[in-house]
Amino acid sequence: QVQLVESGGGLVQPGGSLRLSCAASGNIFGIYNMGWFRQAPGKQRELVAVITSGGSTNYADSVKGRFTISRDNAKNTVYLQMNSLKPEDTAVYYCYARLRATITAVDDYWGQGTQVTVSS
Repeated sequence: QVQLVESGGGLVQPGGSLRLSCAASGNIFGIYNMGWFRQAPGKQRELVAVITSGGSTNYADSVKGRFTISRDNAKNTVYLQMNSLKPEDTAVYYCYARLRATITAVDDYWGQGTQVTVSS
């Protein structure tokens, strides 16, 4: 069974920083894309950042220049360095991975979510 385990969320003041991490474990033949989504109360889930197996990245416009996504393929882990945090970054952040868990199929997997709260 594939699991994505997140860590690093918490409460920070505006302008502060957090680093999220997410480690994938289980029957994994290969990971293609890894990334982060977030969902604020009353809002739709949105893409924050994604990184491909080749290292190319995409960011939501709202986080460009402040967040950095990276991955360690040897550890099946993706990171999200969040700097200059704003109250509007407050949300539950979900780890995402598109990976091959069987010889015949590629599927999407999700973590359980970690709360990030930016407040004074």
